[in-house]
Amino acid sequence: MIQVTKKDAKESSESLLRRFNRKVQQSGVLAEAKMNQRFEKPMSKRDRRSKAIIRKERKNDKMKKMRLGGATR
Repeated sequence: MIQVTKKDAKESSESLLRRFNRKVQQSGVLAEAKMNQRFEKPMSKRDRRSKAIIRKERKNDKMKKMRLGGATR
């Protein structure tokens, strides 16, 4: 459980809420909860991860070609 307390008496509730939201976002609690909402078969999980790896490799290749001055396609 993420806990955020006021730094001092002058801190507004908006800034307190902003700090809380930032901590929740950084911890990945919401992303994990959204992933656990629906059951995903192990095979499809493996496929999703392998496709993500392929996308990342293609993006890296494209960026490398752009740095060298090659064609984008």
